[in-house]
Amino acid sequence: MQDVAQCGSQHGRVSTGRTGFVRRATVAAQAGFLLLGMAVTATGEDQSALAPSHLRSVGIEQRLNNQVPLDLKFRDETGQTVTLGSYFSKGPVILSLVYYTCTMMCTLTEHSLVGSLRKVNANIGEQYQVVTVSFDPTDTPELAKAQKAIYVGLYGRLGARQGWHFLVGDQPSIRALTQAVGFRYRYMMDMDQFEHAAGIVVLTPKGRVSRYFPGIDYPSPDIQGALVDASNEKIGNPVDLAQMLQKGRSTSSSPAADGGLVKATQPAALPVTNTPAPASEGLEGKQ
Repeated sequence: MQDVAQCGSQHGRVSTGRTGFVRRATVAAQAGFLLLGMAVTATGEDQSALAPSHLRSVGIEQRLNNQVPLDLKFRDETGQTVTLGSYFSKGPVILSLVYYTCTMMCTLTEHSLVGSLRKVNANIGEQYQVVTVSFDPTDTPELAKAQKAIYVGLYGRLGARQGWHFLVGDQPSIRALTQAVGFRYRYMMDMDQFEHAAGIVVLTPKGRVSRYFPGIDYPSPDIQGALVDASNEKIGNPVDLAQMLQKGRSTSSSPAADGGLVKATQPAALPVTNTPAPASEGLEGKQ
């Protein structure tokens, strides 16, 4: 199951710290979803032909054991140029791919992630790192800094400021990273927004893809288990979409980042928006 949506952009930061906002965003996101058969089976078989043509370049392709290029350069929230590999070698890394002016799916992804990590019996910055990368090359370090202030504050543990990193980059670095982990997205020029999947990726200390968590529901016990496996350089199994479809028929509660609960009925298959629009794959249309 993958959650896919057209995320609206807003120039400037939106308030994301209130449970009510997240509840409203969840309802709005679900209202715009069209349930479809999904793109990748548990064995990696490509089923993208089942999706409408304008969605075939959007999704998450499972590339387990693939090596992420650790020499890629980005800028952190202070504007300093950093190498992706500087966040590896000391422990596993959770990678989230968002863009910082997204007011819908990316906010849900980060809120669900921080809510889950607050329940994990390990500390960001000590046992593992979190790296959030914007796939919009027009995002700035200032936007990254604002996002970091929100989520590090909501996480609320010492050391998180040194362990949760918010990065921006140019198109070649973004493309290399997203291709390495199989994250496919499109820039919608007519709407000035992106159509993209939701999910996080757990990477080993050597930078290999260990496990995927598609969607916006990240159970803390599963995250903790994935971190333990990745720390030992273990590679997980492909996501079993049949099991996820069964799980998607039941209602689950995802923890909101401010301690409340976001009630969300997980859709039974790939949710997408209903209205096709002209698009450029990736961000080549937005410079």
